Amino acid sequence: MSIHFIILRNLKKNIRNYYLYVFALIFSVALYFSFVTLRYDPAMDEAEGSIKGAAAIGASSILLVAIVAIFLLYANTIFIKRRSREIGLFQLIGLTKGKIFRLLSAENLILYFGSMLLGIGAGFAVSRLILMILFKIIGVDEMARLQFSPQALLQTVLVFATVYLLIMLMNYLFIKGQTILSLFRVTSTAQERVKRISVWDIIMGLLGLGFIGGGYALSARLFGGAFTTMEELMMAMVAILALVIAGTYLFYKGSVRFLFNLIRKSKNGYLSVNEVLSLSSIMFRMRSNALLLTVITTVSALAIGLLSLSYISYTSTETTARDVSPHHFGFVKEKDKDQFAEALHASSISFREFRIPSFQLEIEASKFVDASAMAMADLSGLAVNMVEDTAVGMDVKPGEAHFSAGSSLFNMLSPRNNVEIGIELGGKTIPLTVTSVSKISVLPMYYGQALVVDEADYRTISAAAAVTPPKRYKVSEVYYGINLDDSNQIAAANEIFLTHEGDAFNSFSQYQTKVDQRTNMGLIMFIVAFLGLTFLITSGCILYFKQMDESEEEKSGYTILRKLGFTPGNLLAGIRFKQLFNFGIPLVVGLSHSYFAVKSGWFFFGTEMLSPTILVMLVYTGLYSIFGLLSVLYYKRVIGESL
Repeated sequence: MSIHFIILRNLKKNIRNYYLYVFALIFSVALYFSFVTLRYDPAMDEAEGSIKGAAAIGASSILLVAIVAIFLLYANTIFIKRRSREIGLFQLIGLTKGKIFRLLSAENLILYFGSMLLGIGAGFAVSRLILMILFKIIGVDEMARLQFSPQALLQTVLVFATVYLLIMLMNYLFIKGQTILSLFRVTSTAQERVKRISVWDIIMGLLGLGFIGGGYALSARLFGGAFTTMEELMMAMVAILALVIAGTYLFYKGSVRFLFNLIRKSKNGYLSVNEVLSLSSIMFRMRSNALLLTVITTVSALAIGLLSLSYISYTSTETTARDVSPHHFGFVKEKDKDQFAEALHASSISFREFRIPSFQLEIEASKFVDASAMAMADLSGLAVNMVEDTAVGMDVKPGEAHFSAGSSLFNMLSPRNNVEIGIELGGKTIPLTVTSVSKISVLPMYYGQALVVDEADYRTISAAAAVTPPKRYKVSEVYYGINLDDSNQIAAANEIFLTHEGDAFNSFSQYQTKVDQRTNMGLIMFIVAFLGLTFLITSGCILYFKQMDESEEEKSGYTILRKLGFTPGNLLAGIRFKQLFNFGIPLVVGLSHSYFAVKSGWFFFGTEMLSPTILVMLVYTGLYSIFGLLSVLYYKRVIGESL
């Protein structure tokens, strides 16, 4: 038997056994190549805003490389250990360690670079589709063309060639450091098996649940006013991160075994075959995989959380644009408004003008806004802009007021209506009752919150404030708004707005704000989704490979059960239950972490939390479940071959 024959035989065997690894490698290369191709595509110039499209993709490609490299190195560690007996047999028949290393290197060279070439081809084929998706998300009106990038090809080859060298170095160190005896014992010592749960295991289990619960409770209070300074806020964030990560590790290390042991004890030791194949196996194996599962769960939660927040921001572009400018166009200075109005007249664009005078002062809002929320936002006194009702098309009764909070402040503070507030002016208090509160802004974000009052009350308060200025008082300012009669002309009017010579800082375009927000958050969402998909595929493959190992180790047990009369269907029922826990526990914990992370501060990113977050979680769960299904199918094959 020649070396070439051994290489070809092993190559065929590995492709059959590790087809998912080959798929993941092809998929990773395709993702990376298509991702880097975007960076060098001239059409990405259209995606430049406050965030440079190509620069953002270039920086994200580094994270993509890190995820793929860690996956490939870890997968190689699993495979080299699985082949330890094969390596030991090669040494027994007289092959030196050097020849064995060259044999494995040649085999990996064909498998690795063959997959890389297929991945590059697949990446090139889908690069136009990916570019079309990106343009659709960020709203770029540009034709996506299929372009081959030599720079992207060179970068992809260099990156994955470097990873291949690291894999070869890992294999060399493994082969060199093992004796023949240790090679035959690697797989038998790979998993930790503990038959009895100690007091320390119970303590770890309770601590894990307590740490996670404590982290969740702290996150719920993060922006509720319990922490009033930036130092306290940072310390709380660090504490939440430490508690959740440590709790997750202890959960896998002890809590799962502790909870399953309670279930087993409740049955007085009388377990069905399904429970033996699922609960008992998970109790003893999840402990040894605690660190790996902690990393997978934490990164999964991070990916889901970031994608949810970016999607929340993306879906809130309309509301954010209205907060920045409640009218199509807004101006602080009258001369800028006049210049823009003249340009609109010259282009035959009809419009309506709005003139809204206001003045700013501080009101006592302790009854109006939750005290803890006020402390968090540093609102011991709330600075508002007084606006008369007729200027904004409202009808407010004398002695009453309407509070226009804007979506961000409203979500954070949740102010109450039908509450009396007092305005202290000249040694006396002018009472007002806030009868309604809304997220809709009547003034741009530049001015802040607005309190809309009756015209007579406005004149009274304005006159008194001019005589005895209160805290945070600003003399009357006038905001000028413009709304187009035909909304189909907004894009054309926005082009005029961008070219007029007014003060850009004191001029607002609702349309341009929406475009910028959609471009920036769409690009961030695209990048996070790309990285999250890569991590999902790689982490799912890692869990699948672990199940492959476990199925091979448990094959002898399946043989015994088959001889006792259990059918493959009987065994598969327990296997399905086992995979539900093996893949379901990390998934549920990761989803739970991400939900509490998003819930703690979602209002900073948009106006709607549940719908975007639930959609992201459902998509992630659906894709993640595929690997659980593949594991069941692999177990089915092992059970079929066990007898």
